[in-house]
Amino acid sequence: MFSRSALARAFALPLEQATRQSLTTTTFRACLHQASTPSNTSSEEPLSATPRAQFSTPTEQPTHPTPTANPPVTRADVPIAKQPLPPTFMTPLKVSKSLLDTLPLLSTQKPHYISAHLHDRPYLLTEGDHLRLPFLMPKVKPGDVLRFNRASILGSRDFTLKGAPYVDERLFECRVRVMGVDSEPLRVKEKTKRRRRHVQKITSKHRYTLLRVMEVKIKTVEELEKEGEVVVE
Repeated sequence: MFSRSALARAFALPLEQATRQSLTTTTFRACLHQASTPSNTSSEEPLSATPRAQFSTPTEQPTHPTPTANPPVTRADVPIAKQPLPPTFMTPLKVSKSLLDTLPLLSTQKPHYISAHLHDRPYLLTEGDHLRLPFLMPKVKPGDVLRFNRASILGSRDFTLKGAPYVDERLFECRVRVMGVDSEPLRVKEKTKRRRRHVQKITSKHRYTLLRVMEVKIKTVEELEKEGEVVVE
């Protein structure tokens, strides 16, 4: 049978467990209370989530003076250094007597063709032609009108005027309009090296500028006289 000490210990076990739970709860609550209440003995200021910068008046940043230079004439996105310069010549146009005699025949016989040079590449153009440049021309938009001022040959069906190496740009006018941008199909090129098991694939998709020739004009003798041409023997 059970002894008195075993029975007393069995009856006292629930009381001991209840006492331990109460002590643990009291200690945990005391720790939470101490952690939530700041101590007043410390001399440091309590931490705050609000920054101190918002209570101070903001300092004004120094503003740099805007340049007083005139804005670009063509477009605002083109800097002044990259704008096309107007044709300014220090000396008047000098033409020979034989050129003045044959120029009316060339200017009246249409259509005209021109061998225009762009980046040292000749392009044989007539009015109404579509030209796709082999590169993407920067700083141009669809609708812009450009002028080709470098040509080596001006001609018609029966007459031809050749320059040495270029014809003076005051003798003709060639204007083109930017139609848009054309792109080629995507090309994939595989590159590999010897004794390597890796194949590198390189993709390329070039873009080109599309132009349309709006005007090819050879000036008449009357127009050259208004510009102040000088006849040289």
